Amino acid sequence: MRNYVGAVQRFAFERLAAAIDRRWNNDPLGSRIRASKEEYLRLFEIARRVEYPEIDRLEADTGFAIDREWLDNLALHTQITIKKSTLAYPHGRVLYSLLRRELASNPRPFTTIVETGTARGFSSLCMAKALQDASAAGHIITLDVLSHNHRFYWNCIDDHGGRKTRAELLKPWQSLSDRIVFLQGDSLVQLPKVGVNRIHFAFIDAQHTTKNVLLEYRAVSELQLAGDVIVFDDVTPGQFDGVVEAIEQIERQGQYGMRRLVASDTRAYAWGTRRR
Repeated sequence: MRNYVGAVQRFAFERLAAAIDRRWNNDPLGSRIRASKEEYLRLFEIARRVEYPEIDRLEADTGFAIDREWLDNLALHTQITIKKSTLAYPHGRVLYSLLRRELASNPRPFTTIVETGTARGFSSLCMAKALQDASAAGHIITLDVLSHNHRFYWNCIDDHGGRKTRAELLKPWQSLSDRIVFLQGDSLVQLPKVGVNRIHFAFIDAQHTTKNVLLEYRAVSELQLAGDVIVFDDVTPGQFDGVVEAIEQIERQGQYGMRRLVASDTRAYAWGTRRR
């Protein structure tokens, strides 16, 4: 009887989660084009000219830096949006640099990477490029409430070509997209069901509350061993204090050796390497 009740509860929960997911399939980012092509290009020029000395130092330390022309082109289509906060995409450089170093330090037959918070796919593609450039076998499993196969406006320059699926938006990077598994759903629902035995590298960038970051961290850390890496976005005091508090709690637990990088007043990151 207990197993039956548990099965019924899981079924009801999954039905509810599916219903919640469906509400994200109908123009979740807006029902119209948000700006002219010229405005998106203007914002892009501002964002790409910003310098990040701390990330320059990280790349020098790891010995790996992403192709900046490639990165800027990807960012134009996936990171330049209309929003109130400052546009920036240095996390692509951070992820690429850290992942390339991890791949060089721990060669293996296959690398499994998990990301929470896909959005338009920018971070996943940067990590896929790291795999490709390292000639490493592996894949990225990325989770988001936004559908990969429903057409809508993405609040980006490509909206001028009409509503697109994420798959269509990322068509120019098809060889890299083939390394990515796109899953729709709340990360806390989907993470326990990704179906892998180990996560070698992870990027946490979904809901920015202390509770959610810690829950995602725990789900990932349960599948990590010594030397595996987990990266956190938006560890920025005054903007995302929930993320900052979560990182402080993780650091106090001592299971991961944590490092931080402050790229600017509005962009800061942290990453941990599993100690045991």
